[in-house]
Amino acid sequence: MQSQFVTDIINKCYPEDNELRRLLLRHSRDVADRALAIVKKHPELGLDAQFVEDCAMLHDIGIFKTDAPSIHCHGTEPYIRHGICGAAIVRAEGWPDYASVCERHTGAGISRRQVEEQRLPLPPQDYLPLTLTEQVVCYADKFFSKSHPDRVRTVDQAAKSLSKFGDEGLGRFMRWASMFE
Repeated sequence: MQSQFVTDIINKCYPEDNELRRLLLRHSRDVADRALAIVKKHPELGLDAQFVEDCAMLHDIGIFKTDAPSIHCHGTEPYIRHGICGAAIVRAEGWPDYASVCERHTGAGISRRQVEEQRLPLPPQDYLPLTLTEQVVCYADKFFSKSHPDRVRTVDQAAKSLSKFGDEGLGRFMRWASMFE
């Protein structure tokens, strides 16, 4: 069960019961449940289940600031910035240890080289999952699309979805699949 501070942050950012809040909660719960299944399956990783769950529940907290009308987001930021928007929110709330998961979960991580070469609207730095918690949440996230919340992707479907963004992220995802499945 998520920590009270996570509920408080969600309620502050998503105060109304609407489609966006319901989508965020469903998606985040799906990601948290898959991440917790990995924690349970792999006790040798030594992950803190509560920390993983809380991070998974917060990973997409910044989507409301983005412009993605197909998933009920009517903000002004490009969707690719939802991670850094979420990280800023979580840091401002006083939980910096949780912010990196927000910042580093997009795709299978984004390298500084990708930011620069693709001229992505992100500050030029690496957004690569480094800790095991960041990797588990990022990996679990790839199985659930906010555009199709009733579907659960297989490893192959998630890999195919990532492949259009290049081999770098796909390789990371496949390494995680071998670690976590």
